Amino acid sequence: MAKLKIGPDKRGNVAICEGGKVIFYGAASSAPDVAVDEVLDAKNAEILPGWVCSHTHLYSALCPYGMPAPENKPENFTQILERIWWRLDRAIDKDILRASARVYVAECLLRGTTSIVDHHESPNYIEGSLDTLADAYEEFGARGLLTYGATDRNFGKSEGKRGIDECVRFIKENKRPLVKGLVGLHAQFTCSNDTIKYAGDKARELGVGIHVHVAEGSADVEDAINRGYKSPADRIEKLGALVPHSIWVHCIHMSAEETRHVANAGAWFVQNPRSNHGNAVGWPYNLRYAQKVALGVDGWSGDMDVELDFAKKEADAQGDDPINEIHRLYSGWRLIGDFFDIDCGPFNSVENCRRSIKTSAADLRIVEDDGHVRHTVVDGKVVVRDGKLVHGDIDQIRKEAQEQANRLWAEMVKYPETYEYHYDD
Repeated sequence: MAKLKIGPDKRGNVAICEGGKVIFYGAASSAPDVAVDEVLDAKNAEILPGWVCSHTHLYSALCPYGMPAPENKPENFTQILERIWWRLDRAIDKDILRASARVYVAECLLRGTTSIVDHHESPNYIEGSLDTLADAYEEFGARGLLTYGATDRNFGKSEGKRGIDECVRFIKENKRPLVKGLVGLHAQFTCSNDTIKYAGDKARELGVGIHVHVAEGSADVEDAINRGYKSPADRIEKLGALVPHSIWVHCIHMSAEETRHVANAGAWFVQNPRSNHGNAVGWPYNLRYAQKVALGVDGWSGDMDVELDFAKKEADAQGDDPINEIHRLYSGWRLIGDFFDIDCGPFNSVENCRRSIKTSAADLRIVEDDGHVRHTVVDGKVVVRDGKLVHGDIDQIRKEAQEQANRLWAEMVKYPETYEYHYDD
């Protein structure tokens, strides 16, 4: 197996990687004298673990390329969904999604984000969509989790079943070692009882979790109550879709008691500060009652340093403890480790590597004092060298993104800003 040596860095440490693992980390003077296949310079920089983006939407990556504003300004979160995001996702086809995925994954790697957890929707391109996303991960060398967020809102229950079936197909057929799949739901207020039950059944059958938006806005809570349930969490559980190893996103309008209960059922939570602020949906105060809380971006850029900076300021403004957001970013290492059965995150010494019960993942970023990412390594392979992608040209990728964005905007405006739901129980 090829060996990679990184460093010495500004602290005098080196890392030696082999077979996707960090087999040595420590003082250069203590490093074993072994032949290596490549050496990465880390002078005046520091060897650090790669960041994890614990929730995002790759399909939104083209938004910075000139997305038009809605004709009628949204007045609440539901209208934001109806007038912007649900028009955008219906306009996505394979070529648009491919360009979105490629530019998002590439930009993440350039910023030292080595693992990306995606939640996807494209109602007019369901079958095969997860392969299009996974191909971008594989092309550039990123690690991550994928799911299709099933919903009935456009075409009824058949649409929800197709979304879940796409998750099932991908989980069964996927052979990419750095990409895994989960069953997905958009949010319970856009799903029938049958679709939620079907998601739970398939997740248990496959032994995987469900990646789902929960209680992001008050409309989700009102919908569950109108259906005769106490809350979105209550409906999801009573319909059999609270399964271990799930990822519950947002959870802003969940009680402390519910948060503890869902946490005890083995779920991860993901907080998304920039998105919550932009959508004016509130702050997830009760996530303090869960231990497994990670940091995501919900479709914003995958630059986790930017997300953390915003999260700390927003937490302070909301009267919460900013240190929680630091812990949540770091918890991303534990989240991705849980799903890939690897150790991620800081390694303090060679002894920690030797004592590792699992494997110490060689997912690393080499960062200069000004925050610039010089190199990125995933699974022991160099994917960014000297600030440039190893497996692509970022200028060409961005050019393609602009071309497909122009197509997306032309298609998007064909859909009305008013929304007619197509599901019932």
